[in-house]
Amino acid sequence: MRIPVHDGLLQVFNVDHGACALLMLPTAAGMKRVLIDCGHTTDYKGNPWYPGEHLKYAGVDFIDLLICTNYDEDHASGIESLVDNNISVGCILGNPTVPAEVIEHLKSEDGMGTGIRIIANSLAGRRRRGVPQNPPDIPGLGLQWFWNKWPHWDSENDLSLVAYLSIYGTNFLFPGDLEKAGWRNMLQFQPFAALLPSVHVLMAAHHGRESGKCEELFDVYRCEPQLVVISDCSKKHQSQETVPYYYRKARGVAGVRGRTRYVMTTRDDDELIFRWENRRCVLY
Repeated sequence: MRIPVHDGLLQVFNVDHGACALLMLPTAAGMKRVLIDCGHTTDYKGNPWYPGEHLKYAGVDFIDLLICTNYDEDHASGIESLVDNNISVGCILGNPTVPAEVIEHLKSEDGMGTGIRIIANSLAGRRRRGVPQNPPDIPGLGLQWFWNKWPHWDSENDLSLVAYLSIYGTNFLFPGDLEKAGWRNMLQFQPFAALLPSVHVLMAAHHGRESGKCEELFDVYRCEPQLVVISDCSKKHQSQETVPYYYRKARGVAGVRGRTRYVMTTRDDDELIFRWENRRCVLY
């Protein structure tokens, strides 16, 4: 089913214990598309779901920007489907201090999956060719990104790229799989900390697990989102049980699927759709 874009559309897909979101913004130069992570699922309502097939069905063969919040396979497992469907990517944005060779080092313990290998090879090839990875300027989108520096940090999750997207004034924070120590270090960076009170929608770090929870984010730095979104699968670990905590930290959005919502999860709420109508964000 194709969803009307109007002034803009952000879809947060249900990709189990992974991450994948697609932003579409119409501009005078045509439709601009930003893919935030690129996970997939083997069972979505009885069938596999791949971002490349989704885009091909929509007639898309080019993504302006791919934001890789974490160099882990659950954030990149759908990259192969982009390749298979001949969908090219203009810019790849990840932690800029992590060279492609280091990605392989970071994955040496668990092994490198196909999606991460494709990203690492692409980044290495672009570097050799001198292709700058500068995000495009897209009208309606304000993008800022932050990171902990390698090699001072050697933890894959704490090297997540944290992306702040302001879409017609509605502000989203995508922190990847950042964990508590990484949060605390990043919070010392004043330009990042200054943005936190303006966040409207927080994507919970590390799929809402306990390791991604940082109390200071809310209690000291005044992050008071209207909504917290958790992209996760059915509960498999006790560390996933953080919904009550985040519920207490959100202000709530009224009239979403018949009631006020504070926390929404892809496991219970399926795909989430944010649409801008007259530049006002509406959540479905």
